[in-house]
Amino acid sequence: MKLYRRLQPVKAISFDLDDTLYSNYPVMMAANAGMAAYFATVPDLQPMLTQCQDINFWFFHRARVLQQQPALKHDVSALRIESYYLGFLALNFTPDEARLQAKAAMAEFVLLRSNIDVPPGIHAVLAALAEQYPLVAISNGNVDTRAIGLDGYFQGIYHAGKGIRQKPALDMFALACEQLAIAPGQLLHVGDCGRADIFGAAAAGCQSAWFPTFGVGKPLTVLPDIELTEVGELSFLLI
Repeated sequence: MKLYRRLQPVKAISFDLDDTLYSNYPVMMAANAGMAAYFATVPDLQPMLTQCQDINFWFFHRARVLQQQPALKHDVSALRIESYYLGFLALNFTPDEARLQAKAAMAEFVLLRSNIDVPPGIHAVLAALAEQYPLVAISNGNVDTRAIGLDGYFQGIYHAGKGIRQKPALDMFALACEQLAIAPGQLLHVGDCGRADIFGAAAAGCQSAWFPTFGVGKPLTVLPDIELTEVGELSFLLI
């Protein structure tokens, strides 16, 4: 653990999810492979299977969606379902058929991307902290916290989308503080990304703990209040 600033009194703790409480990269790689297998099981897709199983086909339509609806960069679920929709249209499905296929594909993707075994140590730390502090989750992603067994620890779970901007925008930090009835400076945010989590928390007036254990987040541009080697260090520091 490294202490860069003395922590001010903490009244609640927020956690990023992906790549903070578990490693998300292998999950997403497995989800992409799983989607290729899923498309192979859909009879209506058999004539276009080569295209459906090519991830670049969907990336192309994702770029088209962002060009047409740039605000969807803040909503990964809506962005993905619209990408599927445009892709199915390009495969000569009718609009109604394309919409049905897009919804079915999205449901399958959420199941695959939520196939996560959260380390037992994370459960233990969250359970201990939840006895002393209100905990919330603040995520740019769309993991199903109920499916991965984390929802019970959090009094609030905030995902970007539906008008709520992704971190580092202050939207979710501000919403969490408002609903917890605390000042921003009384929230300690824990996350792996130097930009989304640490810069975002600082911009929102919150305290921050950097936990870059999986090494995939963007580097720091501002110092956090503390840097964690193990998330369990929070228990020694705060309880």
